[in-house]
Amino acid sequence: MSEPIERISLSMPRSLVRQLDEMIERRGFESRSQAISTMIHQQVAEHAEDLGNEVTTGTINIVYEHGRNNLKKRLAEIEYENIAEVISSLHILLESQQTLEVILVQGPASKLRQIANELISCKGVRSGTLNIHSAVIPQLHAKN
Repeated sequence: MSEPIERISLSMPRSLVRQLDEMIERRGFESRSQAISTMIHQQVAEHAEDLGNEVTTGTINIVYEHGRNNLKKRLAEIEYENIAEVISSLHILLESQQTLEVILVQGPASKLRQIANELISCKGVRSGTLNIHSAVIPQLHAKN
């Protein structure tokens, strides 16, 4: 069931509206409402990250050197150390002996930022990002 929709009105400079319409067409949004809602969701998620203790979901994307000594072991250790926040991960083999790892996480935004920083700062990780989302995964069953 979808959430009820509330209609609002916005005013902005004409040139900004033109730029928005160009972006909507290039990115394939169905409407201005969809595009603006997507942007607001992103800003709300970033705001939640600033608050620190709001529970959010996110993905940590890292690209690392496949054959780097002990790197995969160190990354796995960090994930195990944060097993309460790390939900799953996906490894994709890339060209030039690189691996893309996408890690699904959920927890306080500040904790997710700390995990991302720890992973991204490992020697041999070429790049990394944390993408935070305001929606959360439904609660999992707890062990009795």
